Order: sequence, then C-alpha cells, then structure tokens
Amino acid sequence: MAERLAEVEARIESVHQLSSVIGAVRAIAAARLREAKARLPGIQTYARTIGEAIAQALALVPQAPVNAAKGGNRKSIVLAIGAEQGFVGNFNGRLLDALTPLTRSSRTPSCELLLVGSHAASAASERVLTVNWSAPMATHAQEIAGLANRIADALFDRIANGEVSEVLLVHAATDAQQPESPVQVRPLLPFDFSRFAPLARAQPPIIQLPPERLLAQLADEYVFAEICEALVLSFAAENEARMQAMVAARENVARRSDELAARARLMRQEQITEEVIELASGGRRAIP
Repeated sequence: MAERLAEVEARIESVHQLSSVIGAVRAIAAARLREAKARLPGIQTYARTIGEAIAQALALVPQAPVNAAKGGNRKSIVLAIGAEQGFVGNFNGRLLDALTPLTRSSRTPSCELLLVGSHAASAASERVLTVNWSAPMATHAQEIAGLANRIADALFDRIANGEVSEVLLVHAATDAQQPESPVQVRPLLPFDFSRFAPLARAQPPIIQLPPERLLAQLADEYVFAEICEALVLSFAAENEARMQAMVAARENVARRSDELAARARLMRQEQITEEVIELASGGRRAIP
C-alpha cells in the first residue's frame, strides 16, 4: 500500500509540473497575441495610405486598368497561412478544410499551393495535399515583415511569366464573436482597382514616373501590405487558439489533479486503518 501511495504522489507532482508548463505556454501565447494586436493598426494605416495614393494616381490616367481575363491554360495560386507550432487545437484543420476545395477546383487547369507554417505543412502532408512552396510561419511579431518579403518574392516570381490568372489568400483571423477563429478566403490578384474611387486633387501630385507604371508599383505595394496584414491576423489567431487550448488543458489537468488527490487521501486513510488494525490485533494477542 505504501508503495502504491508513493506512486500516486509522484503522479500528483508530475501533474503539478505539467500545470506549470501549461501556464507558461499560455502566458507566452497571450504576450504574442498582444504583440500582434499592437502591430495591426500600423499595418492597416500603411495599407490605407497606399490606397489613397492609388486613388490619386487613378485620377491621372484616362481609364482605370482592366483586370486580366481568367481561364485558358493559365493557373491559379492559393497562398495559405497556417500555424508554425502545435497546441492550437483544430486551427490547421479548419484552414485545410477551407483550402482543399480551392486547390482541387476546376476553375483553372492547374493550381499551386503556397503554404506558410511548419505545423500546417505537416497536417497538409497527412491529407496528401501537394505543397509547391512552403516557409516557416513567424514565431515573433517582429519577424512578419521579413516573412512577407519572402512570400512576395515567391509570389511575384511565379506571376512574372504571365501564366497566373489569380491568387487567393487563405488565413485565419480572430473574432470575439466566435469561439474558433474564422478562416477568410479573399482574392489577392488580379488587382481590383475598382475598390478605389479616383481622387482628383485641385493641385495634381508631382510624380516622377508615368502614371501607369506608378499605379503598377503602388498595386504591388498594396499587395505586400495585404500579405503583412494577413500574417499578423493569422499570427494573432494562432496564439489565440493556443491560449484556448491551454485553458482546456489546464481544466483537464486540474480535474486530473483533483482525482489523484482524492485517490491519495483514500489510500492514506486505508493505510492508517490497516495500521490501526495491526496495532489493535497485536495488543489483544499480548493480553494473557
């Protein structure tokens, strides 16, 4: 009985250590979530500034650029942003559920999947999804700009040959109204200039480039801003999912700790009862 009690007490100690680890992981996720939320307004302001510049540049051209036609022998690209690390529940599962029909649709003859996030890439491999390009997801908010540059380079290298008809962006985003982060699917390219109403100024801006070339460069810059925003939103959603997973894990650990503590108390009581019986039995035998 004493040996069994010692085993239970050792398990209780292990559960307490696990609870400390869960608390540390949750605290790290909470700190990273705060970092992401702090950076998001700056990125959105940056995107709005580029959008205003596009609106002013559109007023300098006689006709707004027309989106390239889709179809033919051209291909589509799906850029998906998943989790880099584990303990995120079904975060990657929801992402893959959303992008699977996109990569297997018949809208274009072929489709390339660009996937960000090592943990998401492992989940995609389990589902036998072909990943044409992958990169680790940022684990700190300050890494997002560099990662966005890598993604933009990979994306525009594929667009440069003129064979890409569309690019879809798939990522998660936090939503206080939903228990799980919703997955967003939105078109990234061809660039939709109709989103920006031409903004004519009494004093036209001074430009050093032909308006058409300026518009093209501003569009590229806006796409970069959209990638940055998607990375920040996904980074925040990943850490929010990790926090929720740690809350659930802490509840399970607390329940298991209570069960083990109750079991240990019962075993101690049984041990005390056996010792009392042994003492009582020994005392009766000693009486003549």
